[in-house]
Amino acid sequence: MPQFTYKARRPSGELVEGSLDSADKAAALSQIDRLGLFPVSLRQASEGRGGRKDSRKAAKATNGKPARKAEPRARRGKAKPPKMQDLADFSRQLANLLNSGMTVTTALGSMSNIDIRGIPPELISGLRQEVMEGKNLSAAMGMHPHVFTDMYINLVRAGEQSGSLVEVLRRLASHYERFAELKHKLTTALVYPAFVMVVGIAMIFFFMFFMMPRFEQIFSGMVGNNGRVELPMTTEMLMTLSKTLSNGWVMLALGFLAVSVVVLVRRYLKSPAGRIAFDAWVLNAPLIGRIARPNLFGQFASTLGALLQNGVPVLTALRITEQVVPNSVIRDAIAKTREGVTDGKTIAQPLARSKVFPQLMVDMIHIGEQTGDVPGALQNVAETYESDLMVNLRVVTTLIEPLLIVLIAFFVGFLLFAVLSAMFSITSTIGGV
Repeated sequence: MPQFTYKARRPSGELVEGSLDSADKAAALSQIDRLGLFPVSLRQASEGRGGRKDSRKAAKATNGKPARKAEPRARRGKAKPPKMQDLADFSRQLANLLNSGMTVTTALGSMSNIDIRGIPPELISGLRQEVMEGKNLSAAMGMHPHVFTDMYINLVRAGEQSGSLVEVLRRLASHYERFAELKHKLTTALVYPAFVMVVGIAMIFFFMFFMMPRFEQIFSGMVGNNGRVELPMTTEMLMTLSKTLSNGWVMLALGFLAVSVVVLVRRYLKSPAGRIAFDAWVLNAPLIGRIARPNLFGQFASTLGALLQNGVPVLTALRITEQVVPNSVIRDAIAKTREGVTDGKTIAQPLARSKVFPQLMVDMIHIGEQTGDVPGALQNVAETYESDLMVNLRVVTTLIEPLLIVLIAFFVGFLLFAVLSAMFSITSTIGGV
């Protein structure tokens, strides 16, 4: 019977090593599970260079044809990335099962029978199979990059190495829950202004395409009976605009022009120069910037703080945070910060030199470096900017809602004025005849 050597951790986090006899890796992992240990690595004791070479030869298929190399599970199908709340639910459920005394494989087997939105049971079963074959949980998750980000995988790896996987999973759940809540609040705050805008535009189009042509027929008939009637200039403008928009060729040309503009703008925004210009505008825009700045700065601080708090090295944490933040201007500043940290500088120094991050954030991080608690300082920064985001969001929506209502009321009032003024003009002319 083959002999396997293993490294595992006790629930307390203590690393232990040992060996056992078992029929295969799956059976060996089951024995480790029964010992109440969390497997870190497992390999066959007799497996050497020659064994690996023989296994490669044995991997060839029959009929004289070599077997096709198995593709990683992550490439077998493109799944839709889960939402933040889905990842939070998955992380908290897994943490609760592990905290109850279950091993990783047992917990994953139990979760494969639970309906978790965004993460299919087949994927969870695949994770369990990879762990049973000797991989760490973080390595198994690394085979599904469309579901688990670099941040998630590195935090899980840090939890495995430190023996605090349950605590790390709970922190991940809290992290994703906070971002999901912020996203929900942003969406909810913008629903009413968007609804008002859509209704207003629909009313204007309905009037121009359906109502105005009927009024035009009425006005033309009345003018035809009395040539002395002259319609007001506003009415003439609306009638001309309605005729133009009712022309199919004009609408086709306008549609082609709109599509061309959208394509050109999207192509420009995909270019490095266009993306940087747009992201810089977002940061400095009067109303949009009041929401974008605290959102982006809070996301940066929260992500970097979570990574550092769980033992991820500074350079790795900065690299992952650079990938998470969606703004290219801030990403460039983080990249320069990473280069500065590589040269031996602190985090606060290159952040201040970038002129992108506010002085408040730089000062709080600098204090954290002096006190030896950078993760705590970053979490304080994140909470500060999340609070600012909620305040600014209420202020901006409070300004936008009446502004949209007044703007739509102006256009609707202009349309009514054009129609009613024409009616009054015709009525007064007929009455004077």
